[in-house]
This record gives sequence, C-alpha cells and structure tokens, in this order.
Amino acid sequence: MKSVRIVVDDTFNKSVCLDLESFLIRMFSGDGRFQVLNRNDGVTNAEYFDRPAYQDAFAEIFEQLRASGLFEKRIPEIVNSDLFKLSPFKALNKDQEIVVEDIVHGLLADRASGVASTAVVEGGPGTGKTIVAIYLIKLLVDIQNGNDHDNPDAESVFSEFFESDRRDLLESARIGLVVPQQSLRASIKKVFARTPGLHKSMVLTPYDVANSEQDYDLLVVDETHRLTQYGAQAMGTLTKAYRETSQRLASPSEDWEGLTQIDWIVRRSRHQVFLLDEGQGVRPIDVPTLALQGLRASAGDRKYPLMTQMRVRAGDDYIGYVREVLSNYAPEAPRSFAGYDLRFFDDLGSMRDEILMRNREHGLARLAAGYAWPWNSKGSRPDDDVFDMEIDGNRLCWNREATDWVNSRTSVDEVGSIHTVQGYDLNYVGVIIGRDIYFDPKSQRIRFDRANYFDKKGRANNNLRGLTYSDDDILGMVKNIYSVLLTRGMLGTYVYVCDEALREHLRPFFSAGAADSARRV
Repeated sequence: MKSVRIVVDDTFNKSVCLDLESFLIRMFSGDGRFQVLNRNDGVTNAEYFDRPAYQDAFAEIFEQLRASGLFEKRIPEIVNSDLFKLSPFKALNKDQEIVVEDIVHGLLADRASGVASTAVVEGGPGTGKTIVAIYLIKLLVDIQNGNDHDNPDAESVFSEFFESDRRDLLESARIGLVVPQQSLRASIKKVFARTPGLHKSMVLTPYDVANSEQDYDLLVVDETHRLTQYGAQAMGTLTKAYRETSQRLASPSEDWEGLTQIDWIVRRSRHQVFLLDEGQGVRPIDVPTLALQGLRASAGDRKYPLMTQMRVRAGDDYIGYVREVLSNYAPEAPRSFAGYDLRFFDDLGSMRDEILMRNREHGLARLAAGYAWPWNSKGSRPDDDVFDMEIDGNRLCWNREATDWVNSRTSVDEVGSIHTVQGYDLNYVGVIIGRDIYFDPKSQRIRFDRANYFDKKGRANNNLRGLTYSDDDILGMVKNIYSVLLTRGMLGTYVYVCDEALREHLRPFFSAGAADSARRV
C-alpha cells in the first residue's frame, strides 16, 4: 500500500469498528473510484448498543475522507448507484446468510463425494435474490483463490470454508452467473468488471451456457422464472438458435421441443443454484409452472426460502398485500403501512409532478406502466415530436434505453416497462395501470382487455408447440407485471389507474397508510 489513514475515536469498541469497516467497504465499492480489495466476510449488520448514534458518526467520517479526496460522490449518490445496490460487499441479513452458508456447505460436500446437485432459492420481490447470487459467487471465488485477508480473527460464519482442504475442492472450478434479462445483466456485468476476482465474462445468457466449449462446475441462475421455453422468441434468429440448441442438447429419443432453458443449464453444468419467484413470470414464453415444479422436486431438501423483505420500507406484508389486492379475493379492508408513502392519484400530471419532486429530493424516482400502449417512439430522439401515451393532457414516451434504463440520462422524463424495471430498486415509483386490465362490476372481478395490451410476445399463442393462451391465462401474467411494478419503490409507491371502474375499486387500497399525503393531492 502507498498510504494509510487511521480513524481514531475513544468511544469505538470492536462492534463499532467492524460496522464502520463494512460501511466504508460498501461506500468505496459504490463510489467506483478505487478498486476494493477487501472481502466482506459476514461479520456485518449486527446490532449493538446505541448503534444509530455511532452511525451518525460514520457519516461525519465519510465527509472527512471525501474532503481528503478519497470519495468522488456523496452518500446519496453512492446509495442510488448500481455499483452499490448490486455490490458483493453488501451485508447479508440473517435469512440470506443462512441460505449462503447452507448452499456452500452442500456444494463442498457434493464436490467431495463427486455427486451432482441442484439447489433452489425462493423469495418474493425485495428479498434479495440477486444479492444472494452475487455474494455467493464472490464468496466461492474468494475461497477458490484463498482470499481471506480480511478475516484475521476468524469470526466470520464463512471462516471454515477457507481451510486448505475446502479450497482444494474448488480448484479450477468453472463458475458462472446466468441472468436472463438484458438490462439487469448489463448492470451486473459492470459490477463484476470492477470487483477483484470476478470478471464480466462470468455473467452469462442461457445461450452463452449452451454454446460454451466446456461445461460449468457451478451455475447460479438469477430470475429463473424469466428463462424461456421453445416458441416464437423475441426475434426469428433467436427462434432458430433455440431450436438448434435444444436439438443439439436433446438425446436421440427425446422430444427436443419440450426442453426449456432450465434443461440447457442442467445439462451443461455439474451443480446449479436456481433463484426464483413464480409470481414474477410475465410472458407466455417464460418457463411454465410445470418446469418450476420439476425443478423443486429435483432439488429435494436443497430448497431455501428468503422471507425477509429488504426493499420496501412498508415491510414484509406489503408484497402479499399488493398481490391480494390484484387477486379475485381483495382484502376486506385497506391496510396501512407506517412510514411508507403510499398514494393514489386522480390526475396523472399531479403524480408526475410528485415523482419529479421526489427525484430531486432522493433520486431514483421513476414512472412505470403496464404494456397498455404501443411503442411508437422506439428509435426516436428526445427532441423528436413523438410520444406513446397521452393521459390527462400529458404526453409521455416509453423508455428510450433498453439496458440500464433506470440510470439513463432521460429516464426521469420517460416511462419504464416491466422489461426495464424488473430486478431494479427505485426510491419512488409512480405506477400507471393502463386499460389492459379493467374492473367488471357485474362479476366484481378484474378482467383482461386484449385489445389494449401491446406486448406482442406477451399475448401470443405458442403456435410452434400448439399452445394457446386464454384471456385468463394472460390476465395472470399481467397481474404479475403490476405486482412487480407496485413493489419497486423502497420509500413510496404512487398509483394512477386509467379504467374508471378499476380506479374506484383500487382507490381505497392504495390510499390507506398515507392519508396526510393523499390530502395534499
């Protein structure tokens, strides 16, 4: 090292020092100016006496270090960045720590005995599935490389994995992270490119896996529910590539058309860890429920739940509440969520103004919508007089960037779709519920309107496999889309509904818990 800075405080004890160390590692990782060599080994995020008061001092320490030139960004900028949100240096909660520890134990035991294995991790939105995937890969690479240099007193729950006999089990192991969504994959590649021991080439598409010259020892698969089955893929070239890949991987007597990308991954790797949430499948081409059921069965006792909701300040119950509100069995009474900014709007312009204000205050406040408008502005520039939706006199465009839209320069003036928002955290989200769904007063049910749904691949029958999808089938996927959108906001969610009857049906459920905010509207 070329220089050393020492932080001295007579009131600090060991717990405070470990907490400060974790805080600074995460800040340096998210700032991106320096390459962080430390490995967050799990001795973090522990509660101790008067922790909030000590953490106030951390912010003062950060500002002194920033004044010395060690940080370029301020704390809010860092916390809103993908380098921070997707960092392998994030502290795990207890749920996540237990899952990672059990998976590594099982993997090393399987490597020792020479047997293949499959593990499944399930959790709803905001439970940190992507963080678990990234942390797991970083931990395994550090074990593989013997990189245990920030574990001097062996207090970490992962310390035993760094013993030489354990490291030998991972020698030359080929490890990869499969991410189906293009946008999220691009963001994770940036993080891997800046993390010691990791490389962006480790972040893969299912096609990368299938076409690799060598099999993998371990593949960790994020967003498993967004893997696909054979059908009319997004482009004709992909349909052809899918057919050729499945034909190559199928056995001579096997029906290759029945293979999903789950099958590709299993056949090209010795060990797999699949992370999924069945309630987030959003297109007919996504892997079917039957394939996910088969995956759970093959995992045996290697099934792990993530229960603690880490994204939304409203708490664990909010996710289930949103799904219940959109179901055929809405709650008997609205719920309130203390400390969470949940509002319902009758005027889109007012909601947009509030989102812009939250963006100035906190950053990462965006509009998002269901796919209820055609994408007329595709390929246009911001100064072109082209728009996709006009609501209450407001003209808006869909996202102009397909990858990392949330952080793009023009995103605050645009509307994100499920394909650019899924997998990302926002501080505030303003959700526009379009006329792709409506409320039928006669049946007292939410219905799907195919004429107002413009995701062509989201409503298409799978003619290549002879599969047809009814309005009720697609309604389930559209409800999943809105569930995802309504659970992106960490600090608040704002809701605007186009269909008048649906507006009145949903109004009480999304006005609860923020009566003082609703009065301002």
